[in-house]
Amino acid sequence: MNALVLGGTGPTGPFVVNGLLKRGYDVTIMHGGFHEVPFDGPVEDLHGDVHFKESLEATLGDRKWDVVVFMYGRLRETADFMVGKTDRFIGVGAAGATAGPNDPRWGLLGRPFMVDEDKKVPVDPKSASGGLGLLIQAANDHVMEVHNSGAFNATIIAYPNMYGPRQLAPEDWVIVRRLLDGRRQLVIADGGLKLHQRAYVENAAEAVLLALDKPKESAGELFVVGEAPLYTMRQRLELIVKTMGLEGQVEFVDMPYPLARPAHYAWFYGPGHVARDDSKIRRVLGYAEKIPVDVAQQQTTQWLLANQEQYQGEWENQIEDLFDYDAEDELIRKWKAAYAELSSIDFDWNPNNAHRYRHPRNPGEPWKRPERTTSYGERPLEYY
Repeated sequence: MNALVLGGTGPTGPFVVNGLLKRGYDVTIMHGGFHEVPFDGPVEDLHGDVHFKESLEATLGDRKWDVVVFMYGRLRETADFMVGKTDRFIGVGAAGATAGPNDPRWGLLGRPFMVDEDKKVPVDPKSASGGLGLLIQAANDHVMEVHNSGAFNATIIAYPNMYGPRQLAPEDWVIVRRLLDGRRQLVIADGGLKLHQRAYVENAAEAVLLALDKPKESAGELFVVGEAPLYTMRQRLELIVKTMGLEGQVEFVDMPYPLARPAHYAWFYGPGHVARDDSKIRRVLGYAEKIPVDVAQQQTTQWLLANQEQYQGEWENQIEDLFDYDAEDELIRKWKAAYAELSSIDFDWNPNNAHRYRHPRNPGEPWKRPERTTSYGERPLEYY
């Protein structure tokens, strides 16, 4: 059996290649040649630009494959090129667009936090404004059209944002570098309560291998890959601090997202939660995290620390964070001053917010608010 992997040297590629080798495949990879990684066995290593049909033709010719795993390039063009060259096509990409949050088809509350991947409201391309999400959706739809034509058995694995070894422009690096630079105050946004569903690279690769192992169950399906359980940004940052041996030494300076500009890159440029329903791949293919989330976060931090000399320049050329510590210090100083001033405003209220259910001391006694006390939150003992 032979397999072609387009890409293969990025964050999840080596895990997929090694999984193919373990399953007895003769593996060929085609990639741009900008990064090389070791594998667990012999791999034919072809260089070429996977984004263009001409390059695919020049590099691969009319060769045929039992399995093609697309991990990089242009999905639509690659799928068309592979017609007649493989019976099994696994495309790795992203989920497409969904209708906007105020689309009336969602209902009166708008789009829910977690959209059911099988019941989501589709986007009407004729009325949509465009954007990357629509292009992704169009490419995914085209692959499924090729599948339905009988040209090959296709599956699409839709990755979220990734973290772990070899991830390009890693969000966690902006935290790790600040701590390495001696920063002991980290600006966080909105209490760090944002939920940003990512996937650890080794776990995501397992999703691809599951599709390979279960061609019948995965045929013609798009599977969203996510992560469970979900943790807040603050929990992730706290674990980074702990992993670096700085527990108890770092202050999180919380401010509203519009002001918390030093946190914007780590927050993926938005205050809202980012998550997709990933129940189908768990239900149909039996997907589960191979590496638990807490261990994955620790391993990511350790990898960033161990590889900073090799990759720091590349990472920081790809991200927008300029690590302007003078401006951060000024922001923190002014924020704390403003916070102190606002906290001094005195409000007149009843500090004894009453329990909504009756707590009678005598039969038939009606609900009543407890006596007012001098300190907020204090109630007479007999109230309870």
